[in-house]
Amino acid sequence: MSKKAIIIGSGIAGLALSVRLKVKGYDVHVFEKNESYGGKLHEFKLGEYRYDFGPKLFTLPELLIDLFKISNHNIDDYIKYKKIEVGCKYFWEDGKVFKAFSDKQKLIKEILSEFDTDKKKLSNYLNKSKTKFDLTRTIFLEKSLHKASTFFSVSAFKAILNFFSLDISKPLNQLNEEAFDDKRLVQLFNRFATYNGSNPYVTSGIMSMIQHLEHDLGVFMPSNGLSDISKSIYNLANDLGVTFSFNSNIDKIITDKNKAIGVEKNKQKYLADIIVSNMDVNLTYSKLLNGFKKPRYLKNYEPSSSAIVFYWNINRSFKELDLHNIIFSKNNYKEFDYIFNKKLMYEDPTIYICPTSKVVKNDAPEGCENWFILINSPYDSGQDWNNIKNTLRQNIIKKINHTLNISIDKHIVMEEVFTPKDIEIKTLSQYGSLYGSSSNSIMSAFLRHPNFSKKIKNLYFCGGSVHPGGGIPLCLNSAKIVSELIK
Repeated sequence: MSKKAIIIGSGIAGLALSVRLKVKGYDVHVFEKNESYGGKLHEFKLGEYRYDFGPKLFTLPELLIDLFKISNHNIDDYIKYKKIEVGCKYFWEDGKVFKAFSDKQKLIKEILSEFDTDKKKLSNYLNKSKTKFDLTRTIFLEKSLHKASTFFSVSAFKAILNFFSLDISKPLNQLNEEAFDDKRLVQLFNRFATYNGSNPYVTSGIMSMIQHLEHDLGVFMPSNGLSDISKSIYNLANDLGVTFSFNSNIDKIITDKNKAIGVEKNKQKYLADIIVSNMDVNLTYSKLLNGFKKPRYLKNYEPSSSAIVFYWNINRSFKELDLHNIIFSKNNYKEFDYIFNKKLMYEDPTIYICPTSKVVKNDAPEGCENWFILINSPYDSGQDWNNIKNTLRQNIIKKINHTLNISIDKHIVMEEVFTPKDIEIKTLSQYGSLYGSSSNSIMSAFLRHPNFSKKIKNLYFCGGSVHPGGGIPLCLNSAKIVSELIK
């Protein structure tokens, strides 16, 4: 008889792990509290407009391809995607506009033509970012940092030898100020700290490697939107015979002598050899593991930032915008100080705008656009979010109108808004944190919860709240790490 595995949650990591465990011969049962799969990576309709609820950036497609390879299925039968030429379009209120290409050589040429910066410094920065990624990819992103065997490899030895060249002890902002004379370039490269919900003035300079994903390896978009990623993995899992139970809220993880043996739902027990939580790891302990103390680093950890998200149905199109767009704050330092120290929204925030209808034509009626607007925010700690979102709405409309020289408020025909509190309720992410713990310390990568329990045998964890972190590529990697830990 095949061994049984239960996965709690069908976020992208849970879905990917269900495929990997099924390929390994496990009988897999996924329980999901919502009515459908995908976690933060699901879609919804607002009138005639379609939206992806959460993530907008798709990099490292090979991690998705690998799921179909190991299961002997053709990925083209499930999903199609293409590379996006412009990774992001940037706007400053002084009128400066810049297109950051998803190709390093084009990017370098464009930066040198648009900014007064040193070519050698720029090339060194981008090359070093690639080196950081190549040196740390295996040890930090693809293996468990909490197993000794990870550090006994050629890749680990290389990373250790080059430890001091990784800029681990230098804040990202300091690194960027040393590399670029133009403050706008510093601001541009600082923003990659927000990819894992961190503060560029505090987080490690090793995070400069994140820009390598976007500017060198490339940005991609599925033909039917980002939620097509979770849909493709779900369909693959279904075809492989994975069992899914939706609207199924797990009440507890059943343990016996410090060993996970099953789960309980509505007083009904489901037994298995392996239990994996794709829930937020903090909530897994507080809601499903009564009697077991949280590890010390969960008690003391700092949550990552959250966001206030506006979904706007726009009744016209704007040639000024690309797929990914950033309108920067005038004062980067104050913005992050408000988010991480004051736990408030800065009056002049950085605005991210993503009309996926620029690429996915059916996402909005002809001649219209679906605007996904994300503003980085503090995590929920009891703020008056209703008042905050109303003030924020006025501020961002004013800022968008001024920067793009338009009157966007005249073209919003329908709106949906999510605050950190809403995100917490919708996705069971503690405090509405988008990425679990922040990376606002030198050792933050080592302080993420491991992908397995050190005290409860046969209990594992995957998803954005545990190692290696949040975002599509890291969640797919977390599934791979767990599958390799399970024999």
